[in-house]
Amino acid sequence: MNTQVNDSRARLLISCPEKPGIISTVTNFLLEHKANIVHFDQHTTDPQSGIFFMRIEFDLENFDSSFEKLEQDLHMLAQDYALDWKLSSKKQIKRMAIFVSKADHALMELIWRWKSKEIEVEIPMVISNHADLKEAVESYGIPFYHIPMSKETKEKSEQKALELLKGKVDFIVLARYMQILSPSFISKYPNQIINIHHSFLPAFVGANPYVRAFNRGVKLIGATAHYVTNDLDEGPIIEQNVQRINHRYTAEDLKIAGRHVERSVLAEAVSWHVEDKVIVHGNKTIVFA
Repeated sequence: MNTQVNDSRARLLISCPEKPGIISTVTNFLLEHKANIVHFDQHTTDPQSGIFFMRIEFDLENFDSSFEKLEQDLHMLAQDYALDWKLSSKKQIKRMAIFVSKADHALMELIWRWKSKEIEVEIPMVISNHADLKEAVESYGIPFYHIPMSKETKEKSEQKALELLKGKVDFIVLARYMQILSPSFISKYPNQIINIHHSFLPAFVGANPYVRAFNRGVKLIGATAHYVTNDLDEGPIIEQNVQRINHRYTAEDLKIAGRHVERSVLAEAVSWHVEDKVIVHGNKTIVFA
């Protein structure tokens, strides 16, 4: 859910070894910087010896100078308490590149939510290995780049994409981009590439999964949004959902239902990423949704 907040709003994500007094330490630190806490979430993997996670939203007076001072002092606090932290503000609008192939449902859902300000991002570019969606994308004033991809040109094509992305984007969304990114490419954007794929159809990998699922009479279809790692479709999961289906569904009905689930799951995952509600811990995520 997107909630309108003022420009003095900041967000702080923290993870650290569990220890007594950490909540008091962080909240008192914010109080000293005249921060007004408006949202507070926490989670621990083990109250005795686990990992502690925290997400705080707060408002600051005299925002620009206060934010800078708070950020400087956080470096010192982090050293004393072994904190991993990320500080961001409402003013820092994230820049999202979208990679897509021919299917437009996930892409257009993201564009629609961007246009309606439900997801507050900038979209500097859409990159595709096909030219089919060029006109649709450019009709929204978004630059579209066609970079063909084949086994023989993969390295050069990825390099061209990286050159376009450099300094212009903060994260990437694969909106049904039907190419596997190389480890070299992924390493440039760790935990900053979000993918969507059909799930709950583990027996139907490869081409035409919904047709084969139909032939087996499946009763659930679903989708998974996750961060991209070198292990195909096995990165930290951000969001999942399913839809129950029955014997009345044709193979085409399954595809349509699958597209509906995919577009909503991806948009939700992107929204949480943009709002700094996700902390990656190993191959899992803590999502303060």
